[in-house]
Amino acid sequence: MFSKYKLVKSLAAAAIVLVSQSGFAADDKLIDGAYGEFATGTKIQMLRAGVTSDWDQRWFQSNGTHFSGYWDASVGAWRGTSYQNMPGAKQYMMDVGFTPVFRFQRDDKKGFYAEAGIGVHYLSKLYDNDDNRLSTHFQFGDHVGIGYVFDNKWELGLKIQHFSNGGYKKPNSGVNFVNLKASYHF
Repeated sequence: MFSKYKLVKSLAAAAIVLVSQSGFAADDKLIDGAYGEFATGTKIQMLRAGVTSDWDQRWFQSNGTHFSGYWDASVGAWRGTSYQNMPGAKQYMMDVGFTPVFRFQRDDKKGFYAEAGIGVHYLSKLYDNDDNRLSTHFQFGDHVGIGYVFDNKWELGLKIQHFSNGGYKKPNSGVNFVNLKASYHF
């Protein structure tokens, strides 16, 4: 069983790795940002940390705005609160993901933005939380979101995220989250 102590220890290790990469990122620009997220769904919560790498592309540039995007690599910890239809029973699991994300934003990359992405995720355990069940470790994770990038490169965002295996194995009820994200761009 994945204890709370191991969960905190794993998230702390992920945060240390992300912070240690910032020096490397500043020189080579392989990594352009790091973020943390808190997400909640029906009888489930998630904490996630990740790094991003901008595509440095601009499509449909007009009137000070454009479409662009970034790569998103993340690790997350899930906590379900009603494991196998037993209220109060907890389920802990890890999630590793990689997502290409498209973003509509201002040319200076500050202010409001809208984004959408779909990527792949690997879950450490099969998810079973009351009526929401995922029968495979491999999942697709898609999201739509909005946010604001401040002048000092900090960003706050809100997104809706859905996990599902795309219907290739049943049961596949999917899991939905509302995510609050804080990011820093190097």
